[in-house]
Amino acid sequence: MREVVIDTETTGLSFKSGDRIIEVGCVELKNHVPTGKTLQFYCKPDKEISDGAKKIVGISDDFLKKQKTFEENHKLFLDFIKEDILIIHNSEFDIGFINNELSLIGITPLKNPVVDTVSLAREVLNTRIANLDYLCRRFDIDLSDRSFHGALLDSQLLASVYLELRGGKQFSMKLDPVFTIDTNSPTNNINEEKTKKIILSAEDISSHKEMLKKIKNPIWNKFNY
Repeated sequence: MREVVIDTETTGLSFKSGDRIIEVGCVELKNHVPTGKTLQFYCKPDKEISDGAKKIVGISDDFLKKQKTFEENHKLFLDFIKEDILIIHNSEFDIGFINNELSLIGITPLKNPVVDTVSLAREVLNTRIANLDYLCRRFDIDLSDRSFHGALLDSQLLASVYLELRGGKQFSMKLDPVFTIDTNSPTNNINEEKTKKIILSAEDISSHKEMLKKIKNPIWNKFNY
């Protein structure tokens, strides 16, 4: 099963007001295991970044002027996500912006199945608070590199959160046998020659049983002599 964790950064909070995507980050998972394959690109919008967004993303308008547009990046993006499941935090926001960008260039909206990790976190953790920072702290995921919000970094953090919500990080395992057991081989103790067998006399056994009578519920009574 292939899933793609996605995050976007934007010029503001509403594509309906003309805000645009300025960064996209994607992380590939297969069978709930990160493959190490990622996609990240910036976009040159036709709108300046709002002051509020600048404080969050740490990206300047001058930097974005040197980047390709979403239209120039869209094929790379669609080829990466294919028709696989998308893992998105507050999916209504990101899907709204992505479909708006696609509509502006005459591309049909995404039809991929989507898992919203906000809803998933609230269901699994029975919590009202479900922002990414809170979930990372709850699962002890390192946030030291997150001075600003970045689409790829946030996708990587979200991938870690998602795996925890699904039951904990999964690691790929090599299932090929590394050894075989010969069931026809003898099972005798290989150190038999070094083992000294002690034989108890009747007197020793009788003395031991007399001692057990003086002990309350001795564990030795479970054994036969």
